[in-house]
Amino acid sequence: MTKMTEYPRGTFSWVDLATTDPGAAKEFYSELFGWEYQDNPAGPDMVYSLCQLQGEPVAGLSGMMPDMEAQGVPPHWTSYITVENVDESIERAEALNGKNLMGPYDAVDAGRMAMIQDPGGAIFAIWQAKNHIGAHIVNEPGTLCWNELYCNDVEAAKGFYTELLGWGSHTADMGGGHLYTSVMVGERPNGGMMEIQKEWGEIPPHWGVYFAVSDCDGTIDQ
Repeated sequence: MTKMTEYPRGTFSWVDLATTDPGAAKEFYSELFGWEYQDNPAGPDMVYSLCQLQGEPVAGLSGMMPDMEAQGVPPHWTSYITVENVDESIERAEALNGKNLMGPYDAVDAGRMAMIQDPGGAIFAIWQAKNHIGAHIVNEPGTLCWNELYCNDVEAAKGFYTELLGWGSHTADMGGGHLYTSVMVGERPNGGMMEIQKEWGEIPPHWGVYFAVSDCDGTIDQ
């Protein structure tokens, strides 16, 4: 078991799902990953559920905020990146032509956060931990194992995130003219970036989330 007790600056540490049907989502992921849930009040008529595996938090799940539904925002996963100081990181992101979409605000005593849109349009969250470091288990079946940016300009994205978070990078030729960039926190791979391909259709820039499984084909069937 890969048990986490802290996350270095610039590391993906948490993901959560905003959905129009929390009940159906809970049933789906319970069957798929074996998740159980701890429900916590999160404001008027709102509940934030900690998705748990082996009694440890591995992700979050909540209903979509009414204003997001009204704007036609689809259900989505959000990737959180640990920073030392949320307020300073917002200022830095804005100086780099990013946008502060929401925050900063305190998630009770769990931590402080904000939602940022990078210059290419992809949205992510920054997290300053207090009592909640993020996922307690990673890289095990049913838990977070990778985060991947799909964008229109990898070089520009590398520049933004390097300046904001201190990431390094390594780019490899995957064949067929396709390049894949791994982003690094120190010597550790922390995620990836790749350009959106025309054959994918109308896909906006976004951060994708990967969960580890013991049997990929079997999980697809399930």
